[in-house]
Parts: sequence; C-alpha cells; structure tokens
Amino acid sequence: MTAVREPIRTFDDALAALPAGFPADADAAARHYRRLARLLHPDTAPPGRTDQATAAFARLSAAWQARSADLPVLTSPHHSYVLGPAIATGDLAELRTAHHRRAGEHREAVLKIPLRPRDNDLMSHEAAVLTRLGTVGEPRHRAYAPTLLESFRDRSADGTERVINVLAPLAGFHTLAQVAAAHPGGLDPRDAAWMWRRLLAALGWIHRACLVHGAVFPEHVLIHPELHGLVLLDWCYATATGTHLPVLVDRHRDSYPPEVHDRGPATAATDIHLAALCMRQLMGDQAPPPLRAFVRGCTLPRPGARPQDAWRLLAELDAVLDRLYGRRTFRPFTMPTAPAV
Repeated sequence: MTAVREPIRTFDDALAALPAGFPADADAAARHYRRLARLLHPDTAPPGRTDQATAAFARLSAAWQARSADLPVLTSPHHSYVLGPAIATGDLAELRTAHHRRAGEHREAVLKIPLRPRDNDLMSHEAAVLTRLGTVGEPRHRAYAPTLLESFRDRSADGTERVINVLAPLAGFHTLAQVAAAHPGGLDPRDAAWMWRRLLAALGWIHRACLVHGAVFPEHVLIHPELHGLVLLDWCYATATGTHLPVLVDRHRDSYPPEVHDRGPATAATDIHLAALCMRQLMGDQAPPPLRAFVRGCTLPRPGARPQDAWRLLAELDAVLDRLYGRRTFRPFTMPTAPAV
C-alpha cells in the first residue's frame, strides 16, 4: 500500500484518501490512521453526512485492524495496545501513541515507556503520584495533571521487564519550550500572564497535596492555546514536601535552586523558583521591570526568603498585572500552524 501524498484536511479529503490504504512505514501508517479517524468519525461529520461517516469509519477501522497485525503490540492485564509513532523522548522515557479496542471502537492512549529498566522504580513512583493526585482537591484542579489509565509491567522476549504508564491523550497542547521557540524575541507578557497564572494554580493544588513537582521546566509544562488550559507532565521527579528530590534532570542542573544542590528538603519554594525561571525564559526581554522584579523575588537564593504559598503568590501576581495592564480580560492566543502532511 502507498502513502497518500496530498494534504488531508477535510471530510471529503479523508473519504478520497480512504481507498489508498496505509503507508508501509509503521509510524507513518499510524499517523495516517489517526488523521483519517479524526476526520471520518461520525461525531465530527458534516451536517447530513453522519451515515456516510459511519460507513467510512467502519471501513477504516476494519482496514486498520488488519494493518495493525504488522505493528508492535504491548499487552497489559486489561488491553492490547497497538503502538503508533513516538511523540517525544525525554531523559527517562519515550512517549508513544497507541490504540486499543473497547466496546467495538478504537480508543487512543499514550504509553510512557522507560528507556532503561533501571528507571522502572521512577515509573512506578509516577503512577503512585498520579493516582494520589486523582483523589485530592477539587475535580477541576485535577486537569492540571495527566490522567493515568493504568500502569503495568511488560516483559520482553529477552526477559527485560519494564513498567509502562498508560496516559489519556492530550489534544491541542504545546509545551512552553515550543511556545518559546515560536517566539524567539520573547512572548508578550500579556500572553504569558495567563500561562503563569495557570501554572501557579497548578502548583497551589500540588502543594496542598503535600507534594513538590520538582521538575517545572518548559518541556514539562503543556498549554492549550484556545482553551487557556495547562497540564504539568513528568511526575517521576515529584517528592513529598520536606524531602529531597529523588533525581535531577541533568540538562537543567543549573536551574535548580541552592537547596536542591545541597541535598536539602524540597518545598513549595523550590517549585516556585523553577516556575519563575520558566516564565522569565518565556518572556525574555519583553518582560517589564515590575515582572522582572517579581521573578527576582521568586528566585532568591535562600528558600525561606522566597514565597511559600503558590495560591497567595497568584493573588500577588494578579495585583502586579492589574497595575500594568488594567482589568483582566480574555486574550486569544494562537500557535503557528504546522504544515500539512
């Protein structure tokens, strides 16, 4: 089967592409399937074309089921996950798209697979932290962390065992690293403001659960431009308030505050320091003097001199923003559109 070369953007494009089959490459095949499934799903069909979409989606599902026999599969006690392309590779793990069948439909998921078996304990630790976070605070705050669907052990043919965390997919999100790359001259502080506010709210929720995230870096903070949503990723580094961080991210070693390097206890002030650095890097030279001063207050060397309460700090940030920009209003934000493939 050959890949479709023309861009697929609409329902009619997807219908036209459906007979062409899937590319030979496994990752390309999975991307092609996801694109068609999104456009052909009956729930998103154009008005009056639901029946046509239902038939096309069934045809696509049958073709994909046959194609999936050639793709790698990981099996948990509950599901068999057909692996798709990698989303990202971090210091500890690779994130891969996957799907499984449930109630006759293909369900999407993201599998977090450790790069080395020695990091299995950190994967199990992340699963325990996410499970705990799913039970604390108000339900609306739980959206600040990924949803853990399950965690299981997979044993490969050579006997190597890996702990794999299965997460609910997040559509339409971008990391702060991607936002910064799209704005090399620095992000307008009026846009950075809502991201900062969401980040402090997320930290307030985490700290009330007596946890420290410990790795608030740009690639671990996801934002949704249209919905002004935010999710914190990578909970392998989290720890109980007052204990030391279990592991450091080597490439960000210089960003950690002094108490981390001294093997002292991590507290809310540790996360606040890292979050403030994220926002300083994001705004660059665009940050006005009051916001630069605000960052300096959040990154003082002595943890006891830094803010200790993210909720209270959010109120202080609102006061600074109000003096700078007036009454808060919704400010639309968009990311550059990637070329169609």
